[in-house]
Amino acid sequence: MALEDAGVTLDSIAFKIATGYGRKRAEANRDVTEITCHAAGAVHLFPGTRTIIDIGGQDTKVIRVSPDGDVENFAMNDKCAAGTGRFLEVMARALEVDIDELGPLSLESDNPQKISSFCTVFGESEVVSHVAGGAAAADIARGIHESVAHRVSGLVKRVGVENELTMSGGVARNPGMRSALSAALSTPINFHENSQIMGALGAALIARTTHQRA
Repeated sequence: MALEDAGVTLDSIAFKIATGYGRKRAEANRDVTEITCHAAGAVHLFPGTRTIIDIGGQDTKVIRVSPDGDVENFAMNDKCAAGTGRFLEVMARALEVDIDELGPLSLESDNPQKISSFCTVFGESEVVSHVAGGAAAADIARGIHESVAHRVSGLVKRVGVENELTMSGGVARNPGMRSALSAALSTPINFHENSQIMGALGAALIARTTHQRA
């Protein structure tokens, strides 16, 4: 479908890079980790990038890169869903709002409600309790984002934050998440409207460079 939309055929592609969890199963000339690909994509769009945060659906990665875009260090969260896009999805469902509404809603808050548990199950119970207690949806939403930001900022500190900081992945499109992270880390965050394909962009750039060197 992607090839059809681009008006090209598989045979016309000179070099293919596969990335992501399924990269070993894809028919490609080479597979590259998503960490390397997100780094390449972020530095291409924001050349000053030195730290990258990728909050994915299943895990969260923090990557530190050199001035030329090489990965110097990285850290990932554990297998728990807390601190990932999945956590936000579960919390949005508990709050009975669409996931796309959760971020903008959180920006309306003037009294964030604390979500103290890092466990998704217990976090969901906290949200339900706040709702039952009459807390405003915006304040609960802000508390959800601050909870994720607190967990992610711990990863950032392990890697060592270095400006500029860029967010990659689909969760970067969430303005509430960008706001909470920026506040937690006391630094502005680069954001691109096509952040969800930053890893794919990096893979394409690596493919082009590899083919040109061949």
